[in-house]
Amino acid sequence: MGENIIAVGKLTKHFDSVTAVDGVDFAVRRGVTTALLGGNGAGKTTTLAMLLGLLLPTSGSIRIFGEDMLRHRHRLLHRMNFSSPYVDLPHRLTVRQNLTVYAHLYRLADTRARIAQLAEELDLLEILDRPYGKLSAGQKTRVALAKSLLNAPDLLLLDEPTASLDPDTADYVRGYLEAYQRRNGATILLASHNMSEVERLCTAVIMLKRGRVVDTGAPDALLARYGRNTLEEVFIDIARMPQKIA
Repeated sequence: MGENIIAVGKLTKHFDSVTAVDGVDFAVRRGVTTALLGGNGAGKTTTLAMLLGLLLPTSGSIRIFGEDMLRHRHRLLHRMNFSSPYVDLPHRLTVRQNLTVYAHLYRLADTRARIAQLAEELDLLEILDRPYGKLSAGQKTRVALAKSLLNAPDLLLLDEPTASLDPDTADYVRGYLEAYQRRNGATILLASHNMSEVERLCTAVIMLKRGRVVDTGAPDALLARYGRNTLEEVFIDIARMPQKIA
């Protein structure tokens, strides 16, 4: 539990004159679900993209499973995966075809069995042979989650995993993620605007504002520090206060 699966040091990303991530330091421990929080433009998506190796940092370091992500990405990606309802899959392919492509990329031993298992667990059986482009937003969210779980990753990066889901389905997905984390000892980094979701799933929180870490801690510790009853109230306090570096 004490080992850091992710260790980020002075991570910075510039886009021309815009600094999206500004000297960020944080660590994520093994077997823990950690929230990466912040308002729109705080740098969450850019940070996740750098952790995945999709964006190169302007400067700074990223170590995942003890390896330098910038130098040894090929050693790490088979142990990781990512889900976001805002990243589309090919629209003309069916759900089954999309999942099969990704299963082959991860060199799964029994592609059909794994897809069938996830389809049953995430209620995708009726839409497996439907083109992805014909799905509702909530259905796409569940397909994205299934894609992210194909390889049973040790590290799961989630961007708004229950966006567009109705309350009942969202509750089921949260329970599913809790069970997956316990069963596999997985580490999860979760970006979300749903503070009740964060309170339920996460034991650690990293708060970003304008590309910088402004506070960290367990949810209960943050509630006590700000004298608030909910993380949503803490989130609003941090969003409205002058910038302060943790």
